[in-house]
Amino acid sequence: MDNISNFIELNKTNKIWAIGSIHSNLSSFNSIKKFILKNFDIDDKLIFLGNIIGLGDNSKETLSSVIDLRFNLMSKFNLKPESIIFLRGAQEEMFSKLLQLQLAPNPTEIVQWMFDHGVNKTIESYGFSEHEVKNIASSGTINISKWTANLNKAVQLTPGHTQYFLNLKHAAYSHTKKILFVNRGVDITRPLSAQNDCFWWGFQNFSKLQEPYKTFSRIVRGYESEHLNKSEILNQKVVCTLFKQPLSNKNILCGIFGENGEILDLFENN
Repeated sequence: MDNISNFIELNKTNKIWAIGSIHSNLSSFNSIKKFILKNFDIDDKLIFLGNIIGLGDNSKETLSSVIDLRFNLMSKFNLKPESIIFLRGAQEEMFSKLLQLQLAPNPTEIVQWMFDHGVNKTIESYGFSEHEVKNIASSGTINISKWTANLNKAVQLTPGHTQYFLNLKHAAYSHTKKILFVNRGVDITRPLSAQNDCFWWGFQNFSKLQEPYKTFSRIVRGYESEHLNKSEILNQKVVCTLFKQPLSNKNILCGIFGENGEILDLFENN
């Protein structure tokens, strides 16, 4: 993995596999994992569209399973690191901020807001309680620093996890500049190089985008807060959403794409 750039270009690509938000649904992901291991080809690329962790009970275990898939594919096909890409989602963004909670100007409010959005499940998977963190957040910078050091150590002790959080990308795109992959959205008024955090927080009315964004005729994203069925996803001209509400359905929606934006297949866990 490398963090030279927040963006990555996909070259020499056969098919591009993209996995929508997993949200710690370990059994659902393992079903997808088996399918990918069986059907992935040497010139394919694989993109995780963010939100691997959070909300569910198995954040740490799910991330370990994802890293194991990466290892197996790289070993089997002798892949370069840029063949398997991880994008930053809202859950990864919040957890990364939590790892530096001592720097927050209002840690108590930040922790409560994050926990309201599912980050408490991630810290619990690393062995920390929600109650403990809420108490620490109001106890001063020194105590918060000690706690974040322990949380960072717990992440470091799980193989591959620290590297994962340090090497998340903001977006990926094909060398043709026809298909763009993001977690939730882009600010269509700005060039890709001048985006803010709407990659994972979203942009107003992005779901209704009907015209290409710059050269990108297809934008694939991994999360949407609205309810969409498969026919609605297929009928959207530009935006392809690999996520279906409600969160309780535990389904993971995935897609296979061509480098010019073609939808080759949409599938989900059995």
